[in-house]
Amino acid sequence: MTVYIDPPIWPGHGRMWSHLVSDASYEELHAFAEEIGCPRRSFDHDHYDVPSERYGAAVRHGAVEVGAKELLRRLTAAGLRRPRATGRSGLSGD
Repeated sequence: MTVYIDPPIWPGHGRMWSHLVSDASYEELHAFAEEIGCPRRSFDHDHYDVPSERYGAAVRHGAVEVGAKELLRRLTAAGLRRPRATGRSGLSGD
C-alpha cells in the first residue's frame, strides 16, 4: 500500500497544489491525509488537493513523489479513479 503525491504545479485560489492518491483504498488515503493535517474537505472525488506548504510533510510521512501522469496511471490501475461529470475540473490526464 502506497500513497503518491505529484509536484505542487496546479494553481488555484492564489496557491499551488498537489494531488495525493492511494493505490490501495480511500480509507488509507483519508488516514494519511489526516496525519499530515489535510482536512476532509480537501478530498476531491478520488484524491486530496494538498497545498504546496504541506507537500514536504506528505513526503516526510512517506508519500512517494511521482509526476502527474504517473499519479493518474497508478490511481487508475488501482481501480480507484472515479470519472468526473463533464465540465468539472480535477485530475487531468494531460
